[in-house]
Amino acid sequence: MGTIEKTVISVETSIHAPVERVWKLWTEPIHIMHWNQASDAWHTTRAENDLREGGVFLSRMEAKDGSSGFDFTGTYSRVEPHRLIGYTMDDGRKVKVVFASEGSQTVVRESFEAEHTYAQEVQMEGWQSILDHFRKYVEGSDESESLHYEVSIRAPVEKVYQTMLAEKTYRNWTSVFNPASHFKGTWKKGSKMLFLGCDPQGNLGGMVSRIRENITDRFVSIEHLGIVQGSREITKGPEVDGWAGALENYSFRDHGRNTLLSVDLDARKDYISYFNDTWPRALNRLKEICEAE
Repeated sequence: MGTIEKTVISVETSIHAPVERVWKLWTEPIHIMHWNQASDAWHTTRAENDLREGGVFLSRMEAKDGSSGFDFTGTYSRVEPHRLIGYTMDDGRKVKVVFASEGSQTVVRESFEAEHTYAQEVQMEGWQSILDHFRKYVEGSDESESLHYEVSIRAPVEKVYQTMLAEKTYRNWTSVFNPASHFKGTWKKGSKMLFLGCDPQGNLGGMVSRIRENITDRFVSIEHLGIVQGSREITKGPEVDGWAGALENYSFRDHGRNTLLSVDLDARKDYISYFNDTWPRALNRLKEICEAE
């Protein structure tokens, strides 16, 4: 029997950003969680990316109303930094992504083998919509940066996870950020959470947030929605610029007798120096608590 020739569909976009930044935002998990959806009714609640030939990736894509979701997964066959990515999806279809630097712009061209469930026009529209979301994210993300911190803790994953999130110990390790640090709410996926503290004058302030994902002993994602000022929760207006939509992700990995805890977060540029000072100290405080008990 002869082989059936597969149909290849191509989509592309032109982005006003250098190829180095385009590559970074395409490949880093915290950024993938921002742009990887075909419509505003969907979002990516978790992303993992082992960017090397033979490495695998996973994006957990879910409807925001919780009605459905699926894992988008595959294995890399070719990785040329700032130039090309090739991978095979778990259903066997192949994808190629080309990054072409054209002066102050970068053209991203994505070609994928079509599947047989949906019409080719529908598939093209879906992949193009995701690519358009990516372009808008890159061009609108100049005011913030992604930061990464990690610490190795001599304790099992279960203990680190519980210690990090339990109310009493949370107050302890986050006191590095604010002596009155505490939270109101639950860590259940989809729930509202207030992260609170006080200024030197005793005025209440903090963040209005939502738990975007919580996989016990593995991963927690916090999506910040706005700020708290006294009794007011502000989620719209200039006060929340750079905060609304920002993510703060905790990843827990079992390394034998140790746990590698990684923190990835979006930060406004005027807060980078502050976070570079406080986050390492906060994680060391958490390490001391976990290892002392």
